[in-house]
Amino acid sequence: MSKLFHRLATLFRELRRRKVVSAVVAYAIAAAGVMQVADVVAPRLNLPDNTVSFVILLALVGLPVIAALAWLFDVVPDARSRSGSTSGEPLSGTAPPARLDTAVQPPPAAGRSATRSVAVLPFANLSPDPENEYFADGITEDVISHLSCVGALSVISRTSVMPFKTRDRSLREIGEALGVTTLLEGSVRRAGDRVRVVAQLVDAVTSRNLWAETYDRQLTDVFAIQTDVALHIAAALQAQLSPAEWTRIRKEPTSSLDAYQLYLQGRHSQVRFTAEGLQEGIRYFQRAIQLDPAYAAAYAAIAMGYEELGEMGAVEPGEGCGRAREAAIRALALDPELPDAHTVMGELKVVCEFDWVGAEQDFKRALALSPSNADAWDFYGRLCSALGRFDEAIAMEYRAQELDPLAHRTDYATALIRAGRYQEALAAAERAVRFDPHYDRGRATLGWAYLKIGRHTEGLAELEKAVAISPDSSAWLAQLGQAYAVTGRVEQAREVLRQLEELSHKRYVSPYHLAYVHTGLGEADRAIDYLERAARDRSGAVYGVRGSFLFAPLHSHPRFTALLQRMNLV
Repeated sequence: MSKLFHRLATLFRELRRRKVVSAVVAYAIAAAGVMQVADVVAPRLNLPDNTVSFVILLALVGLPVIAALAWLFDVVPDARSRSGSTSGEPLSGTAPPARLDTAVQPPPAAGRSATRSVAVLPFANLSPDPENEYFADGITEDVISHLSCVGALSVISRTSVMPFKTRDRSLREIGEALGVTTLLEGSVRRAGDRVRVVAQLVDAVTSRNLWAETYDRQLTDVFAIQTDVALHIAAALQAQLSPAEWTRIRKEPTSSLDAYQLYLQGRHSQVRFTAEGLQEGIRYFQRAIQLDPAYAAAYAAIAMGYEELGEMGAVEPGEGCGRAREAAIRALALDPELPDAHTVMGELKVVCEFDWVGAEQDFKRALALSPSNADAWDFYGRLCSALGRFDEAIAMEYRAQELDPLAHRTDYATALIRAGRYQEALAAAERAVRFDPHYDRGRATLGWAYLKIGRHTEGLAELEKAVAISPDSSAWLAQLGQAYAVTGRVEQAREVLRQLEELSHKRYVSPYHLAYVHTGLGEADRAIDYLERAARDRSGAVYGVRGSFLFAPLHSHPRFTALLQRMNLV
């Protein structure tokens, strides 16, 4: 009974929000006036006796028509904010193109014009219990997820907004850093079964308030709050929704609030992207599924967790692929329109199956469902790079960087190196390092950009910095070994090889990484031995072997060609 009451209350709130109630009341008042006039005028004009009855019938027929029009009119809102309006004609959302063949310039300076771009800053946790931090972060992520379904909006991903949690910079500075002109900020206070959410959308340049709302509801209303916030942001930014986008935004992910809270805790652990965090996250997701076996998003998160564990070598790659695929299949069976499920399935088809056609279909579907899904753009770009479609890869990695500049700040530079555009790659890598001087991948990418233009001393220095930042990474150590070899420092390269072999007796070292050093030393057959083992085990980033510039010296070797054939890469 309480659930029925809650649904009726939610329906009535939605009727009021869409102005259905106001429209019906206004129509009823107008109709009553018309009927009174008809009652007085009809006898004086000698109209038929049934004239008044006919007017009443017309009024009754028109009532549901007016209600339906009021409801349908808001499916594509006319984009007026609650505290003001913005000028310009609304645009319809569009799906991303299947192929991106246009040349892409280097990313422009921060602060580029983006009239329909938004960053959702982390909601502040005002709850008395600091343990509710995961709940505030979850609200943030779900609002981002809702907005990412709107094709007419460009939405910054979670990874890039989380560093601004402390609010140690002005809104203008944050907007410039993220390349957006609007920011959503807010707070969450949870006490018992009540939740208070305050949200406001502001212009990052002028600090003008575009929309604001305070929700003081039962905890069970949390999904309705997220939906309402997303819809009002879309309206304030004049981003029209298609009926399919409208349906996806309003869809509740689970029928169990307890399962949802376990899911949020799991995601809070998973995004640390350490072996311990991923494993802890999987345990939370499994508990959520016990409460709601139809929780598709939890299955998709389990799939992502196992795929990451397998790729980093924390579990045997075959085991990681198997468990991830089982969870991804279940997620898609439960919700065929879940973007994250298509993204992880596409990644599994790349990493574990070398099914390039199937993976591309999944990435296209994920982006059609969630055009601001930075991970889908990134993985799709990696697929194009693996297939040698470098122009497309560059365009896609640029888009991923726009949507999530923190998580994907070097992928664009790497794609440029693979395409042989070394000067552009150098500029992109330098920007990434300026953004975060302690980012190991950024240092390694910058190192290779230097090496490719002949600045060997600087290139080696950057790779050495990458190793110093992450001494446990066999990837950077192996790449440094190859760099030593190709610059004539053979003894140092062999010392690196000895370190890697010694390390392999203590923990897993991908054969893909050992192949780096042997390639640099000119030991082609030995390198291919390791690459064949990596392909058999689905180890490391072997799926990208064709597009990797690190294995370019092997391209003419018959065994390398045969390997590519087995991997469906030629």
